[in-house]
Amino acid sequence: MAKYRAYLDHNATSALRPAAREAMVRAMDSLGNPSSVHTEGRNARRLVEQARREVADLVSVDADSVTFTSGATEAAHLGLTPNVRGDGIMRPAGTLYVLETEHPCILAGGRFEQEQIVAIPVQTNGLIDLDAFDKLLESHDPNNGRPFVAVQLVNSETGVIQPVAEIAKKTRFKGGYILCDAVQAVGRMPVDAKALGVDFMILSSHKIGGPQGVGALINVHPILDISPAIRGGGQEKNKRAGTENVAAIAGFGAAAVAAKENASDYAEITALRDSIIHQLAPICASNGLTDNFALFGVDAPRVGNTILFGLRGLKAETALIAFDLDGVAVSSGSACSSGKVGKSHVLEAMNADTDMARGAIRVSLGWNSTKEDADKFITSFGRVTKRLSEMTKTKLSGAA
Repeated sequence: MAKYRAYLDHNATSALRPAAREAMVRAMDSLGNPSSVHTEGRNARRLVEQARREVADLVSVDADSVTFTSGATEAAHLGLTPNVRGDGIMRPAGTLYVLETEHPCILAGGRFEQEQIVAIPVQTNGLIDLDAFDKLLESHDPNNGRPFVAVQLVNSETGVIQPVAEIAKKTRFKGGYILCDAVQAVGRMPVDAKALGVDFMILSSHKIGGPQGVGALINVHPILDISPAIRGGGQEKNKRAGTENVAAIAGFGAAAVAAKENASDYAEITALRDSIIHQLAPICASNGLTDNFALFGVDAPRVGNTILFGLRGLKAETALIAFDLDGVAVSSGSACSSGKVGKSHVLEAMNADTDMARGAIRVSLGWNSTKEDADKFITSFGRVTKRLSEMTKTKLSGAA
């Protein structure tokens, strides 16, 4: 019998929901290109449009606002463009302002040139430095185009929730545009794109229990229009050419429905997350490692499924291997760097202790996480910290 494993890396990808799997199977059994006018084509189109309504409902926008893409990275590339039209008139953006802690697909700048990108600093707790942001907006030269701001609602590593509505208000006052990365927020907290005051929003299917390989750009306000990044047959209302991935889109829609219907489950997930947190420091203390342990982002509002902690004296890759051998899947942060375990740019931006950051581990729970998963992690954490304690004592005795 296979050994039970605790999967606690839902911020990287979450387990496929049964409803999403069923929707995908039904779609794969349905013949037809959604651009064809015959019965089969119209049936395929019906599946795509149903999913469009379901995804739109998740963030409280109109279905026409949703453009399906191959994932959040492509959605970011599509949305981050200086070529923005308002009321049919070109009203270009000249500078892209991005938080230092953004996901790599946002930091890359989309279709902005590197010299057009300016970083917005964060405080040591991971929240945006609003004073610094105000100064950046104040110094923006409107003669070079409007400001374009990109900000995460929830950070993928720390779980820190940014004050997006306040950031959007400041951006709008300066006549700018704002794109919100809500990938780690939807399904884990209420998200209303219009209430946040953003112009664009990016989503990812596999973070909420849908299939990998499909995402969406939300164009919140129809008055705004952007140029396509992929040209061709005119699919997705000329925003993203290429035959739609009907099965994946159908799964995305079903996952969106499930995520919204079961949003209250995250109160239980938060309680499970908190129960883990409350045990970490005492375990470290029992192993004489009180000064070798740190939680990141705890002085800021955080989404209820994420824990990021550091262990001084232990490299992240060593800890990940130890957890994996114990049957626990966790990560060292974002999983979008080709499987590499490297220095966290998020913790670097937060000016975190270098030794602590080197041993940073992220635990992220999801819709199907259980107390058994949490208990297994805690047991493994006890083993890892005990070994670290023994290593530390050995080094100290050797030095003496």
